[in-house]
Amino acid sequence: MYQAGLVLEGGGMKGVYTSGVLDFFLDKGIEFSSIYGVSAGACSMCSFLSKQRGRAYHVNVDYLDSPDYCGAKSLLTTGDLFNVEMCYHTIPERLNPYDYRTFDKYQGKAVSVVTNIETGEAEYLQVRDMKKEIDKIRASASLPLVSRAVKIDGKYYLDGGISDAIPLKHSIQDGNRKNVVIMTKEVGYIRRPSEHMGLFKARYLRYPKVYECMVDRHVRYNVTVKYIEEQVREGGAFLIRPKQKSEVGRIEKDVKKLAALYDEGYRDAEACYPELLAYLKEES
Repeated sequence: MYQAGLVLEGGGMKGVYTSGVLDFFLDKGIEFSSIYGVSAGACSMCSFLSKQRGRAYHVNVDYLDSPDYCGAKSLLTTGDLFNVEMCYHTIPERLNPYDYRTFDKYQGKAVSVVTNIETGEAEYLQVRDMKKEIDKIRASASLPLVSRAVKIDGKYYLDGGISDAIPLKHSIQDGNRKNVVIMTKEVGYIRRPSEHMGLFKARYLRYPKVYECMVDRHVRYNVTVKYIEEQVREGGAFLIRPKQKSEVGRIEKDVKKLAALYDEGYRDAEACYPELLAYLKEES
């Protein structure tokens, strides 16, 4: 196990890129002492830590035709675009069983990044028992506008990407001198202001901090990317990200597009493997 942080960006269905990278890591036996997953990145983190190669990809694509997995039916009947019962119980407990025992053997720290909707601040929830604490993963992946807030210990949370989309700075603050960052946004990507600010303001009238977060989210994201690039130059981070824009949307149902993005992630990890090993093995 490398004494290093692994930071996983979200991005909806673009997260299959991360799944490809992580499956390459599994093939090579690469493990990290700390992992920070945001939204789709938190979901990918689960199968990586249970060492179930291919599982994260198949959970994303195998149920796309089911109205009980993701879509208008679930949103209208449950308040969640991605059906909570199917995604966090039926799939891991029955359809594509999760290896809880292997997760329990992980000696590092698994962190799910969430946004406290009352304070607007990011919180970093350590996951020690995947079955009992699955709501920590669900909270991180609860997309604003199309998900209900998740209550954990009396607090309400939404998608971690609202407040800290790529938590490299937090990983460094935790003492990780080396970090591997996997982004789902391509080289040169610049986040723009949201086009749905009116909806955010109306939807979260009782939680104005959510709206405030969304107002300048693009600014904070772009600053974070610059910080990551600085850390790459200084040796604090090793970055893997798509080289060009993907055709995959945040809510994508074209399996061919998803498979191509997964393959791209695997190939990108394979291509930089010698450089990555040298980075992880060199003394800080």
